[in-house]
Amino acid sequence: MRPSPLADRYRLDSLLGRGGMAEVWRGHDLRLDRPVAVKILNQGGLTDPAAVERFRREAVTVARMAHPNIVAGYDFGDDDRPYLVMELVEGRALDAVLADGPLPVREATRIASQVCAALDAAHSAGVIHRDIKPGNLLVTPDGTVKVLDFGIARLQSATQAALTRAATVVGTSHYMAPEQASGGPPDARTDLYALGCVIYAMLTGAPPFEGENPMGVLYQHLHSAPNPVRERRPDVPAALDELVGGLLAKAPEDRPGSAVDVRARLAALSSQPGHTSVMPTVAQSAAATPGAT
Repeated sequence: MRPSPLADRYRLDSLLGRGGMAEVWRGHDLRLDRPVAVKILNQGGLTDPAAVERFRREAVTVARMAHPNIVAGYDFGDDDRPYLVMELVEGRALDAVLADGPLPVREATRIASQVCAALDAAHSAGVIHRDIKPGNLLVTPDGTVKVLDFGIARLQSATQAALTRAATVVGTSHYMAPEQASGGPPDARTDLYALGCVIYAMLTGAPPFEGENPMGVLYQHLHSAPNPVRERRPDVPAALDELVGGLLAKAPEDRPGSAVDVRARLAALSSQPGHTSVMPTVAQSAAATPGAT
């Protein structure tokens, strides 16, 4: 634990996670008396000018959006190291949930619908997330889904300069759209491809393409057709299988046009008779692990 409050305001209580460029702490805002999550750039990040700029841009990006399905940003500053103060979300990351196996169809569509709501808010603000994956989706005990980590998000109206040169590949290989894999420009449909990969993983227990190394996975995103969901799980409705296939189209113009369109199709599917779940829900699983974050 840090011996004195960060910026004389944020007490850091316990380390939640550490990556190559930053660490995240469970903390407490002493001024407003509320729990917070504090993301701090570590020494490795400080030596990389692009990492410092991406960190600053994450703070600016999150500040542009206020939505119940997006982790809120509260504050940004520098106290020896840049820091970002965010909403503390109690729950489980979706990748941890999927470690227990595929989800019920109804639960998968409910989660996907909330991700669509978050993506619609982001896209309406001119923000492309570019790293939608189970590890960046948190599910709270009451079943609310929160999208986090806008560290590599792209502002559609901004000049990206060295941060996102045309030949730069950013994202996570198992959930990366073909245009990302080839270093092309992303747009809203890039996030929809990643959402298709997430839905595929929720329904089958694995993303559509797997391999021994990231380059092998990227090659498949570019050149291979995924096996239909119903080949791996026959109980999935044909309409949902068709939607996932459309989201995973290689060409952006062949995918659904917006997150709003996808959410409407999910809602129509959820209203069909027989669209039920007999497996434990994610909310029940999250509630069984209090304090997980």
